[in-house]
Amino acid sequence: MGQGLWRIARNQQLQQQGYSGQSYLTREHGRRIPANNVSNASHRKQAQGGIDIYHLLKTRKSKEQEGFINLEMLPPELSFTILSYLNATDLCLASCVWQDLANDELLWQGLCKSTWGHCSIYNKNPPLGFSFRKLYMQLDEGSLTFNANPDEGVNYFMSKGILDDSPKEIAKFIFCTRTLNWKKLRIYLDERRDVLDDLVTLHNFRNQFLPNALREFFRHIHAPEERGEYLETLITKFSHRFCACNPDLMRELGLSPDAVYVLCYSLILLSIDLTSPHVKNKMSKREFIRNTRRAAQNISEDFVGHLYDNIYLIGHVAA
Repeated sequence: MGQGLWRIARNQQLQQQGYSGQSYLTREHGRRIPANNVSNASHRKQAQGGIDIYHLLKTRKSKEQEGFINLEMLPPELSFTILSYLNATDLCLASCVWQDLANDELLWQGLCKSTWGHCSIYNKNPPLGFSFRKLYMQLDEGSLTFNANPDEGVNYFMSKGILDDSPKEIAKFIFCTRTLNWKKLRIYLDERRDVLDDLVTLHNFRNQFLPNALREFFRHIHAPEERGEYLETLITKFSHRFCACNPDLMRELGLSPDAVYVLCYSLILLSIDLTSPHVKNKMSKREFIRNTRRAAQNISEDFVGHLYDNIYLIGHVAA
């Protein structure tokens, strides 16, 4: 009774795996005989014990092959499109199977430029033996070095010919890279004010509302955690750049770089006041308008009110 139930369950399992009930005959003299080839002696031997392991493995292998896509059999454009969605680690693994496809220079060039948008070497004639896969490894190594020691990281990029020894080139590299640790970057920019100046000029704040422009600025150049000379320097540089990008708006509103400086400082203080859990009595809109216009009298009440609404609804300008 138990053997019969086991046999029924096993036959159902084999049918679910793609076997038909006609592939086997009933037990004859203690063994199963394939119906499609009774005279095959090897099949009869493999059928002993009730399960044909040979057919099981053969069918499973054929099903795996049917579901396996060989990129080399596809059009090259389609293969490269599929591989372009991989990151560097997966692309290295794919090169173990499709060496010619996964080592293509265009794929690695895309990976380099999507992570490090600007390098001096991009605009130069490549040296002998140059490859974007090797460049990717060097850029990754240099970024890790920078995140440990910024000066050593920049020197590494220069020693490999990736960056030119120029504040403008270093600023462009920082502006177009998102793999650098912001704390280390803040320390580096505090020491290299020449690089900071060029980095500020890369921002375009044209037709942007002041709090939104300040947020974009602090996303690239992170504000220090405490007030001090470096924060004042950042706000001063931002104020001059914002006015330079919006000369018509500044004339219309009657704002100067000094007035924008006052507004930026007010926005930072308001952000802290509204977002900090330690401040119980939040500043009201009326209080913010009164305090700000006391410091910058030429600013309209409506404009200052819009500034308050932006911080209240969107959040901190330097978060």
